[in-house]
Amino acid sequence: MKVLFAGGGTGGHLYPAVAMAGELKKLVADAEISFAGTSGGIESTEVPRLGFKLHLIPVRGLKRGWSLADIIANVGVLADFAAALGRAVALIGRESPDVVVGTGGFVSAPLLFAAQLLRKKTLIQEQNAFPGLTTKLLSSLASEVHLSFEDARRFIVKKQNLFVSGNPARLFEKQDSSAARGCFNLHTDRPTLLVFGGSRGARSINNAVLQWLNEITLSANLIWQTGSLDFERIKSQVMPSPYLWMAPYIEDMGAAYSASDLVLCRAGASTIAELTNLGKASVLVPYPYATGDHQRHNAQALVKSGAAIVVEDARLSEQISKKKILELLDDAGELKNMRIASRKHAYPDAAHQLALRIIGLSK
Repeated sequence: MKVLFAGGGTGGHLYPAVAMAGELKKLVADAEISFAGTSGGIESTEVPRLGFKLHLIPVRGLKRGWSLADIIANVGVLADFAAALGRAVALIGRESPDVVVGTGGFVSAPLLFAAQLLRKKTLIQEQNAFPGLTTKLLSSLASEVHLSFEDARRFIVKKQNLFVSGNPARLFEKQDSSAARGCFNLHTDRPTLLVFGGSRGARSINNAVLQWLNEITLSANLIWQTGSLDFERIKSQVMPSPYLWMAPYIEDMGAAYSASDLVLCRAGASTIAELTNLGKASVLVPYPYATGDHQRHNAQALVKSGAAIVVEDARLSEQISKKKILELLDDAGELKNMRIASRKHAYPDAAHQLALRIIGLSK
């Protein structure tokens, strides 16, 4: 069995593919797995590091605006796409994969379309509640389309062979909350807020938490991943506290999740999958510049079921936002209800189920 994964650019597109590839290797030991990506994406270093073969296809994404500069730039992008499509056809002809799996990013469009032109089996895995342009355009020709959110169904025209299978994400073992708080040298009997914004951080979240720090630590613990860009600036303004653990990066994310009663974070697809697989209550701050505003759609899918609340990025520093978060952190009953609602969105075996679907298509 030969499988070609097409996707990358960001970890949100790459790591679901890596998770599926890992499951395939467990299920079919002699499976030949390779990836297609770009030289500028995260896949250029991560895929070889993980031991998979990487095929590089030069391709650029469309500009989303309608300015004259964007329109002129998109003429060049379309020319590049035609060239990338030719390279993709040649690659698929040379490699002859049984299934081509697209997980998003610039390179997935030419690879999926080339595979469809060559009558190859194709599977699209969409991470977000608001599907990307590639998913919407090529889903009608795909052998199967797998969504991560039930809400995304309404954006897909072809309903046949359309499934909600979840988003393959990191899995963490749930630990005893008191013991997990002990890992961070925090008081074991206090409610705990976990804050993170990615490896580089989220400046608006960091600035708001910095303003609220004294009020948070009056009654709760705080586990705060600042990201690499803001850590030194924040460290210089913060006094040590027995109720605060702060670092640029959290090595043991499983312990951090287990220690927390409430999570304040962005609403990326992988983060949502981790939160729901663990059944965590959350305050979601959608990144306002995400393509297609997809983080807002991801967040609203949880809000509708009562699993999360949303605070707008532009309003995060307002007193009402702080009050809402502090009141929620102190409301054990509401947090319990949110945890129950969060678990209803969980797909902890998403990678395994998707690997089985790929195997089925290969036959």
